[in-house]
Amino acid sequence: MVELTVDPFRDVPLPEVQAVRAGEALDWSGIEGYLRKHLPADIDLGGEFEVLQFPNGSANLTYMLRFGATELVFRRPPFGTLAPGAHDMQREYRVLSRLWQSFERAPRAYHFCDDPEVAGADFFVMERRRGEVIRGVIPESMRHHDDVGRRIGFALIDAMAEFHLVDTQANGLDQLGKPEGFVDRQLAGWKKRWDLVADAQHDAQMQSLHKRLLAQQPSSQRVSLVHNDLKLDNCMFDPADPDHVIAFFDWDMTTLGDPLIDLGTLLNYWPDPKDSAEQLRGHDGMQLMGLPTREEVIERYGQRTGLDVSKANWFEAFGLWKTATVVQQLHNRWKVGESTDERMGAKNEAIPRLLASADEALLSISG
Repeated sequence: MVELTVDPFRDVPLPEVQAVRAGEALDWSGIEGYLRKHLPADIDLGGEFEVLQFPNGSANLTYMLRFGATELVFRRPPFGTLAPGAHDMQREYRVLSRLWQSFERAPRAYHFCDDPEVAGADFFVMERRRGEVIRGVIPESMRHHDDVGRRIGFALIDAMAEFHLVDTQANGLDQLGKPEGFVDRQLAGWKKRWDLVADAQHDAQMQSLHKRLLAQQPSSQRVSLVHNDLKLDNCMFDPADPDHVIAFFDWDMTTLGDPLIDLGTLLNYWPDPKDSAEQLRGHDGMQLMGLPTREEVIERYGQRTGLDVSKANWFEAFGLWKTATVVQQLHNRWKVGESTDERMGAKNEAIPRLLASADEALLSISG
């Protein structure tokens, strides 16, 4: 177990919104005029127009638009060359324009635009939810709750299980994807993405892990909606009730497939008290928050869904391997000058840890 000395309730300034980053401004005057004409009539657009940016994401560009007292969220893909199938604003809009009616943690989407003359790329606008996003520090508004870390952890797992039990026919999302062969396509697709941005230093290990994932791939048990990027900081919590998740974010990769892919994604970000200093996952400080262990995450999810979770570590290994590819994509975008976000310059330093953890997860299945 790692000896930890940092205060999990330390004050770390992580602004929810800030001024738009240099190099990431859009034609706001044109966008304002467009939205005043095209947003639903029941949205109050009176008052002065203002733009701020949500700065904590790593990929899609997300802005807060304010029309007087009305606050909305505007999302478009990042600048530069995009990986095949990634940053699909039309898919995200399709999901969120329907799912909010049957899953309360899905914000409502109001409008989609595919005219590049407006914002340079596809974009959509949705409602803004208010609550706490947790990134390695328990927010001050939630520190008075007993056992807050375990409660927010189990709340997320329960909300994920509820999401995986949504009736897709009832909300018209039963044609969202092709569930047959979903995991096969995930393995093939993420390998192609790695090959497009491969780092020679890590390529042999990435290729080896891909072969092992293919060899040990479990059979799928159920078809459900799959978010594809569920993690603690892609959720918003009610500060008055740590047992309640207000919203999930980043729906642009949502599809139909094996729900255990989402469990694996969550596990790949999830810290555990037994992790060494070189194995720590998630944002700095997450391991100090008193979250449930990965074993407890798996057990709770199995209880809530009725799925066999005995091969959950395969999905964890896939999540780690996939995240290594995402990290390299983000770093490469910065390297070739398509991103001005300086955080991405050192992003690839996480790859050795991710690959070592994936290797360990696969060994735990075969051992």
